[in-house]
Amino acid sequence: MKYTFNNRELSWLSFNRRVLQEAQDRSVPLLSRLQFLGIYSNNQDEFFKVRIANLMRLSRLKREHPQKLLGGYTPAELLVETNRRIDAAQELFTSTYNEILAEMEQAGIFVVDEHHLNERQRAFCTDYFASVVSQRLVPLILRKSTPIPFLPDGHAYLGVKMCTCKGKARYAVIRIPVSKACPRFVVLPSEAGRNDIIFLDDIIRLMIDEIFFMFSYDIISVHTFKIMRDAELTIDDDVSKSLFERVAAGVSNRRFGSPVRMIYDRTMPDDLLSILSDKFGLRDGETLAPGDRYHQMKDLMKFPKVRPDMLTVSPKPLRHPLIVPFRSILQLIRKRDLFFNYPYHSFQHLIDFLREAAIDPRVESISITLYRTAEHSKIINALINAAKNGKQVSALVELKARFDEEQNIEHTDLLQREGVRVIHTIEELKVHSKIILVERHEGSGLRGYAYVGTGNFNEDTAAIYGDFGLLTAHKGIVEDVRNVFRFLDSSHKQFRYKHLLVSPYYMREAFNELIDREIRNARKGRRAYIHAKCNSLTDEKIIERLYRASEAGVEVRLIVRGACCLRPGEEGMSEHISAISIVDKYLEHARLYLFCNNGAEEAYIGSADWMSRNLDRRVEVCAPILDRDIRAQLRDFFDIQWSDNVKARDLADQESDSYRRTGFGTAPVRSQTALYDYYHAQMKEER
Repeated sequence: MKYTFNNRELSWLSFNRRVLQEAQDRSVPLLSRLQFLGIYSNNQDEFFKVRIANLMRLSRLKREHPQKLLGGYTPAELLVETNRRIDAAQELFTSTYNEILAEMEQAGIFVVDEHHLNERQRAFCTDYFASVVSQRLVPLILRKSTPIPFLPDGHAYLGVKMCTCKGKARYAVIRIPVSKACPRFVVLPSEAGRNDIIFLDDIIRLMIDEIFFMFSYDIISVHTFKIMRDAELTIDDDVSKSLFERVAAGVSNRRFGSPVRMIYDRTMPDDLLSILSDKFGLRDGETLAPGDRYHQMKDLMKFPKVRPDMLTVSPKPLRHPLIVPFRSILQLIRKRDLFFNYPYHSFQHLIDFLREAAIDPRVESISITLYRTAEHSKIINALINAAKNGKQVSALVELKARFDEEQNIEHTDLLQREGVRVIHTIEELKVHSKIILVERHEGSGLRGYAYVGTGNFNEDTAAIYGDFGLLTAHKGIVEDVRNVFRFLDSSHKQFRYKHLLVSPYYMREAFNELIDREIRNARKGRRAYIHAKCNSLTDEKIIERLYRASEAGVEVRLIVRGACCLRPGEEGMSEHISAISIVDKYLEHARLYLFCNNGAEEAYIGSADWMSRNLDRRVEVCAPILDRDIRAQLRDFFDIQWSDNVKARDLADQESDSYRRTGFGTAPVRSQTALYDYYHAQMKEER
């Protein structure tokens, strides 16, 4: 039969609409709802810079003979549909933002502009402008006959028009200079019981005459806009340069990527809009979008915490029940595997594992893959400490981690200066695996300790991302991890793996066989199921196999946070497939694959989603869970998430992203809360 699919871009937009639903949810604390608006806006910006930019390129390349994309759209048709949905979602964003502002005012939190300041606040803003803002401003005068100076994306700008009574006009642009030292939101002196906050934009508007005091004009108007540029990273093919040098140059060139969209204050005068759009080369309705007074709303994620009682409070991460403070973790791993589920378990355990390895005199070497790390990384500090203690430390730093290239270049410099050997990334492949190998002298040889995870070695995101990690001394898994590092470090010689699923060479083949085994068992009348959790499910071949599994009677349950191109619950194609998405206070980032295996359930965790890029174009690692108790925990984990009837959405309905509700009288289950309670109960039992 002919299978049908959801389009990836449209499915991803549905995911971001689910983020927007969290901002609409009145059960979420008020200021946390504002933060979800910021997350939504940040996601949408990245979507434009990556996915829309790619669609625009495809549309230009295949205008004469358009190729149908997944879901049956041509690139040109998909551009029209994505823009339609984006515009509709933006209207919802604006109405939600206004509703939240109104509720904030009822709670005594006011976002005021330059027209609604009392004398004390005006004096404060004047002083703040002089001491903090003015030295960071670089006003640019626009001239019709000369190109506009380059304006990088990632910022909001003020377009300025100065007019005389005689009709003469002058134009300028000011970048709003947001930084840690100069935040987007400024808390004003306020009356008792009231919190007044102003956008940095409006402090600049208040002082606009002081900025342009040298010009003669009768009327001046100020209008916000922002530019989004193509974020495709182009790497120079000059083989005489190292990959490090070429990625560094590519990051620099990305700043000069072509504009793909300009969002502007709809009150902007036509002549100013025309000048800006001409200079950016943006002239049609798809690339010019009228908006409201403020842009770059991702800054809402950093809205001042003036009322902590109106923010989501996450419970303190739990100590793993088997780990005793100031006792050896290496010694514990020798006895049994350790499983972590962040952020319920403390990420500090992994840092302590590395710190112990760094000073243990018997540890000879540490190897690690780094994709995204914290700005001030304790992981990197532990690696440097190990190198200073004479360990052989090797780090594969993925220079091509999108939007983190610059920080990874800086970390590469730091690690090399401190004596860490940095393995160069593979140009054709991103190394997305999350693995560590520690080699320790024990007895007459070396014993290995391995870590395989689903999330980045980043203590900042580990507090808000749901992820798994496995620490093990199992000889077979350790040898496979050792071979992955040999692959990365030895001209990419291929190895066979007995336990790990490793892409790009073997993972797809392994998943195919695991799915096919369930199909064979179902056809023999045995119980068969595939229960999977991942961030995205977009690979057409995997989806077709899951459809065939459904046709054979295999029960397929999917928890997919983001884009899901599979259509569940369709008669004759996927009637045995159910799929949900959970969006809550933690970002669901863990990958888990469970297979019935005729009752001897197999479980895998790892870094790979069921996406073509993960299976074919990245170095990914998934590990089997061999410990029976940990497998039981993962089964409990999946069942708890599957029972969610508070934050789960039914992916059979991606048009409206309806919440998944169970029958009358069923107790509400919010899986992220239930999971914390589950692990907390485990800790009590261990005591």
